[in-house]
Amino acid sequence: MAVPSVAVEQRSSILSRLSESRNALGFGFMLPAAVLLLVFLTYPLGLGVWLGFTDARIGRPGIFIGIENYQYLWSDSVFWLSVFNTLLYTISASILKFMLGLWLALILNENLPFKSFFRAVVLLPWVVPTVLSAIAFWWIYDSQFSILSWALQQMGLIDHRINFLGDPTNARASVIAANVWRGIPFVAITLLAGLQTIPQSLYEAATLDGASRWQLFRHVTLPLLTPIIAITMTFSVLFTFTDFQLIYVLTRGGPVNATHLMATLSFQRGISGGQLGEGAAIAVAMIPFLLAAILFSYFGLQRRKWQQGGGD
Repeated sequence: MAVPSVAVEQRSSILSRLSESRNALGFGFMLPAAVLLLVFLTYPLGLGVWLGFTDARIGRPGIFIGIENYQYLWSDSVFWLSVFNTLLYTISASILKFMLGLWLALILNENLPFKSFFRAVVLLPWVVPTVLSAIAFWWIYDSQFSILSWALQQMGLIDHRINFLGDPTNARASVIAANVWRGIPFVAITLLAGLQTIPQSLYEAATLDGASRWQLFRHVTLPLLTPIIAITMTFSVLFTFTDFQLIYVLTRGGPVNATHLMATLSFQRGISGGQLGEGAAIAVAMIPFLLAAILFSYFGLQRRKWQQGGGD
């Protein structure tokens, strides 16, 4: 009877040591999240990579064909147009969101009356569902009933209605404007949170040394805000690069594929067109761009060494 007693004591001792171990406790907390990522992220990603090497269609599994899908995409002008559109859309929208978001964050960081109310209002474009925002912009850009064209006509700035979504150039500018409107609140509120962490004593010391407002921003605000900017813009770039709902509701990739992004083209080829393998290949082709954005952010964060007194 002593052997089971010893085994129970050893088991309880092991459990006690595990419960007191910080590594084991951390692993236990991370395990549910790891399982969710494995089921909802790793498996779909692996399946998508595999489908990209097959000729799978809706209704049949397909067979392994190697890199034929990628060879076809290499010579597909519509695919390269979607790459150009995606890069133009992402770079333009991200720059505008950063500039306007930082400007808005600096304003909201001032001692304004009713600033809590204004901070809440700023979040509205972000919390409204994307599809509802897209439908609102679709009405604003309507070729016949556009409220924007009507307002510009009433002010005498134009003499005819603007074809926002029917002209390739106008359509690109219109979807970028819609994305910027939706994304500014995320950038502004995140940067505002970063501004709140900067000690006021640094500004007071710089002011006593005779620093101007621009010098305060250049030598105090911007360096201390760099890590937050890197993280915020990484997420902003990822959200913009993979945008689907806004484009799909507004233009479906038109006119003449002028607003097709890689995400919308992947959906059109893979789901609407039934070519799962080709659609998956387009989606997989997005991964190098996303990795580049993440690596850019990672190396950008190394500037924290400079903030701590070290070299870049």
